[in-house]
Amino acid sequence: MAVAPHSLASESAVAVLREGGNALEAMVSAAATIAVVYPHMNAIGGDAFWVMRGPHGVPGGIDASGPSAAAASIDHYRDQRGITDAIPFRGKDAALTVAGTVGGWAKALEVSRKIGGRLPLSRLLADTIWLAENGMPVSQSQASNTAAKYEELKDIPGFADTFLIDHKPPSQGTVFKQPRLAATFKRLVRAGLDDFYRGQIARDNAHDLQALGSPLTLADFQQFSARLVDPLHYAVKNAALRNMRPPSQGLVSLLILAIMNRVVAQHPHALDGPESAGFIHLQVEATKLAFRVRNQHLTDPGHMTVTPESLLAPEAIDALASEVDLARAAAWGRPTEPGDTVWMGVVDQHGIAVSFIQSIYHEFGSGIVLPTTGVNWQNRGCSFSLNPQQINCLAPGKRPFHTLNAGLAELADGSTMVYGSMGGDGQPQTQATLFSRVHWFGLNPQEAISQPRWLLGRTWGNASDSLKLESRFSDAVFAELTKKGHWVERIGAWDESVGHAGMIRRYANGVLEGGFDPRSNGGIAAF
Repeated sequence: MAVAPHSLASESAVAVLREGGNALEAMVSAAATIAVVYPHMNAIGGDAFWVMRGPHGVPGGIDASGPSAAAASIDHYRDQRGITDAIPFRGKDAALTVAGTVGGWAKALEVSRKIGGRLPLSRLLADTIWLAENGMPVSQSQASNTAAKYEELKDIPGFADTFLIDHKPPSQGTVFKQPRLAATFKRLVRAGLDDFYRGQIARDNAHDLQALGSPLTLADFQQFSARLVDPLHYAVKNAALRNMRPPSQGLVSLLILAIMNRVVAQHPHALDGPESAGFIHLQVEATKLAFRVRNQHLTDPGHMTVTPESLLAPEAIDALASEVDLARAAAWGRPTEPGDTVWMGVVDQHGIAVSFIQSIYHEFGSGIVLPTTGVNWQNRGCSFSLNPQQINCLAPGKRPFHTLNAGLAELADGSTMVYGSMGGDGQPQTQATLFSRVHWFGLNPQEAISQPRWLLGRTWGNASDSLKLESRFSDAVFAELTKKGHWVERIGAWDESVGHAGMIRRYANGVLEGGFDPRSNGGIAAF
């Protein structure tokens, strides 16, 4: 089974599974396809993280996040660029980190071969090349996002030539082609994925980035490799949770559920029901505490002063849980992180499971599309601070803090769940909602995703820091949350701003059950 926020990516994955491919091979195919069919959300000019359950239940992870350029420093931005407050979100100054996602695909295929993977790269990228070359219909999400960001991005180099049709944002259903990107994928098939970092594609990308004014150089590409890492883990009642370690905010997703689990152990009534004000209040309060820890500690692990494991220690969770007031909302109002992303899941016939997330950060990333390769470059580096006192301050060769994270859970009944969502700071919140609705309330994955959701703070396309609830919640829920002191905002009934979520659950007997997000253009594919 495969789930993705665009149905064509799910179909690419399942086609690979039908041919005997494993979950890692299927995910590489899905990741390549969705980079073409959902280009406003992700690209091969971005980063990715993998959380996996391998053969015999062995966990694993891949960190495919790229570092900042060796020439990128606070002094570089202050002295040479005249930028003192914050790195711009768009343009050459935002394109300052190596794109790691293709390196992550390469690392996944290395692992795949060790467990019997046999499909060639030409097969895994076949759908992608066809769709980029021959075209695919513009989704509603791409159409609306292109229109919304048109004024902001129309003058960024390469954006108009790539994403506009007849000099205007395309409408839904318009055929959209990306011939330069198709040629780049063909080159990867011929030369191998390493060409992106140490071959002709690397030289072309580095040359074009330098010509546009980015600090990235060929040497930055040549020094990059994705890394195999052990995911973080935390045990709640009847479940073992896994998520990506820093620079990902996977720790935040674990902290939210850890705090909730601790509070519920003492106050079982706190959860109440899957659409209740009590459940929402508890999770929102846990989210505030988890974000506080994140902002104090999370960045490139080589620059952290504490280990992520210490932040999940029992005494640390106890201290955080003790701050939760079930009757009253804690103060809030700090800016949170927007961001667009795609999360996808695959589980194969052997029970190998992949929870995967791929992103260019904001919609269309930096907005830059490189003229030779057609690659849209991420703006992940704009999340760095130019304040040297901040934990996530810019430094040469440093990986920025990532909102990206991918969830996986192993349950006491022998089942495995992969789940996640796009949406910046909404990602850990949605993960907690999905897990709780399935594990604690007994909903199936589709029910958990389709029921109305909420979001604390900002997300892509939404700049306010309120507690946003889809309008399908009852008036009583709005009233009770307001009474508890939350600044509540009513959003659309099926609002895209709460994210594009997905989930697959594999039971001990091999039965698969999944859910996709009706707020996306996604779908479940299975056989």
